[in-house]
Amino acid sequence: MVKLIEMMLKEKLLTKDAISTLVKSRPPKKISFSNLILENMIDLDTVEIFLAKKIRESVITLAHLEKIEGINIIPIIEEVAKALHIDYIDLDDAEIDMRLFSQVPYKQLLKYNIMPVEETDLNILIVFDDPLNLAAQDAIQRLFPRKPIRIAIAKPKQIRAHLQRLEINESIKGLVSNIRRDLSQDSGPKEADDESPAVLKLIDVILKSAIFIGASDIHIEATEKSCIVRVRVDGILRQSFTFDKDIFGPLSSRMKLLSNLDIAEKRKPQDGRFSAVVSSKEFDFRVSTLPTIFGESIVLRILDKSKAMIRLEDAGMSSHCYQKFSEAIKVPYGIVLVTGPTGSGKTTTLYGAINAIKDVKDKIITVEDPVEYQMSGLQQVNVKESVGLGFADALKSILRQDPDKIMIGEIRNQETLRIAIQAALTGHLVLSTLHTNDAISSISRILDMGIEEYLVSGALVAIQAQRLVRKLCIHCKVTTILDPILYKEIEEYLPENPTFYKGEGCKECGNTGYSGREMISEVLTISETLARMIAKVASKEDLTKQAIDEGFVTMFEDGISKALEGKSTIEEIFRVARL
Repeated sequence: MVKLIEMMLKEKLLTKDAISTLVKSRPPKKISFSNLILENMIDLDTVEIFLAKKIRESVITLAHLEKIEGINIIPIIEEVAKALHIDYIDLDDAEIDMRLFSQVPYKQLLKYNIMPVEETDLNILIVFDDPLNLAAQDAIQRLFPRKPIRIAIAKPKQIRAHLQRLEINESIKGLVSNIRRDLSQDSGPKEADDESPAVLKLIDVILKSAIFIGASDIHIEATEKSCIVRVRVDGILRQSFTFDKDIFGPLSSRMKLLSNLDIAEKRKPQDGRFSAVVSSKEFDFRVSTLPTIFGESIVLRILDKSKAMIRLEDAGMSSHCYQKFSEAIKVPYGIVLVTGPTGSGKTTTLYGAINAIKDVKDKIITVEDPVEYQMSGLQQVNVKESVGLGFADALKSILRQDPDKIMIGEIRNQETLRIAIQAALTGHLVLSTLHTNDAISSISRILDMGIEEYLVSGALVAIQAQRLVRKLCIHCKVTTILDPILYKEIEEYLPENPTFYKGEGCKECGNTGYSGREMISEVLTISETLARMIAKVASKEDLTKQAIDEGFVTMFEDGISKALEGKSTIEEIFRVARL
């Protein structure tokens, strides 16, 4: 970094006065490209052109580029690729040909940090992190004497991450070979799928590896060239295994047998479930299959009962949100809504709320689709549309069961919403979820569904909107300098001299820099003033202004506060909460 700044001074792209200004500021600011851009001492285009030039001159490499804080390196890599007349490849969007990967010794791939991607009739595409390393190019070309290699570049960190994932494939080559041997020895695929112990062992490896890293879902997908296993960790999909295409058949058939599905049916979606003991702990797996153009997509939802027992205070709410929400769920009657997109933790929050208010003196009934976690002290109803038991039908019967508190898994239509509001107005506490982007938008959604304004204003107690953001890994968390463009966007929310954090990536977090998830939320308590405004059909802007005057803190502001505390990153808050 220091040498690069010195080079810019030497080339008169930067003045000594600019450096002096940074040093003399109170408190002194770090001499970095990010701060120089932020203080308008140099423009971003100049920095990008300068760094791309130094890479072409072999002064620095792409690996050096990744260590520069506060700079988006993708435009620089694209500039280098353009100058060298080669392609920039985003490996996360590329499909790796596993047969090609197996032709190159793994040690060679690690040594040169390269990744073979695909083979065409004319050439073989190889991604390098250093496109000017001629020795590496010659060594790899010798491995493919019949076709020329085509050079491309990608982010070095991305190449390393893919190589680490494929290293796992190296360790289970024996299992894959056994599956192929079993398939070749048996006359029919069904018998091989049913009898092969290698397939069961492979499934066991897939389940164990997913649960070990805290995955919520496992995706087994057939693509044009291969069979890919991906897992969703902290809300983000990451690739776990990549096999040749011929492994998908026995793998999917065995999954269907475990889930009591029809292995011969590949044209229609199917749903099932099975249980398995993994590392001395029992897990339920909800299985869904979907026909695709290359085969099928199989998704396993991992259900861990311990996650349903989370306490509300441990859900990750900010103190002001927790206080408002806790007060709201303690009211004797009314409706409390939790909103957010699919996968934002709404159901977990509802379970936490029920745990917090559960009392032997109260009759609590829940209506869910499906009941994922069983809780003691509750009467849980499983919705079954196929037999005429929908949310609305269940609610009508529940109200004749003399309940005190009702939890509705999801409000999907006007009929369910109307019954829920009527229940809230007749002395019941109703907890439910709704799909909206933020708390105040929920009011407009309810009115749009055809509920009268006076009913809404009388029944609503509070609305919580929430998202889940990835938490920074505590093992590799370090301070960082924010990208100048991002800084300017959030400047109005920042205190003086803020500190930002990032995760460098380590073995503990799978080199992602994140481990676990944290809730960011906003809680809108319906005051008398807001209730009157709802009854008069006030606009969203007027409702928002009144709510802020009453102390309402938006989810985006809550997220920035958590980023400043070092719990997450500004980039993650933008990804999840910027509307």
